[in-house]
Amino acid sequence: MDGMKKCWKLFWVFAQIGITTFGGGYAMLSILQREVVEKRHWATEEELMDDYAIGQCTPGVIAINTATFIGYKLYGITGGIIATLGVIFPSLLIITSIAAFLLNFADLAIVKHAFDGIRACVTVLIFDAVIKLGKKALIDKTSWLLFFIVLVLSLLTSIPTVMLIVLSGIAGCLFSSKSASIKTMSKEEDPQDHAENYAKEDESWKH
Repeated sequence: MDGMKKCWKLFWVFAQIGITTFGGGYAMLSILQREVVEKRHWATEEELMDDYAIGQCTPGVIAINTATFIGYKLYGITGGIIATLGVIFPSLLIITSIAAFLLNFADLAIVKHAFDGIRACVTVLIFDAVIKLGKKALIDKTSWLLFFIVLVLSLLTSIPTVMLIVLSGIAGCLFSSKSASIKTMSKEEDPQDHAENYAKEDESWKH
């Protein structure tokens, strides 16, 4: 019974996310941050960013991939299936309901203005998510350097998003290993350590 309650809660949360997500996976990020991280504490902001990055790297719709991965991490295969069904159910219901009427109303001025307002709102939600998650991700010189490099490449080139993510991951590993080796070398070559070792050896000779 407790398992059913958890599954229903998971379905309901992702159904709410699905029904309030306008603008695709990028708009979903802000809602995920609020529902999954702040309200439910199902993941940290760092874990959410990792899940979202994986959702972008895998084939398919970002929103569905991310929901599936989060659900799987929570309750295994069953959780992945339930989260997926939850996030797509509202869209399926709404699109099925209005598909027959959309073409008749799409050219109306009021409908166009409504979508203009929705797009503006989506832009704000994406910006809000970027600010909140950026505070956790951009924590040192390396992360800021990678941020600006990827920003320039994204704006000025047509490199696929998946490739940018993969290259950023490789660069992060290289920077991390290089930083670790530099710290190790500096520790080994620390004059103070040499002086202390010399003093200990000198003391042992005296005794």
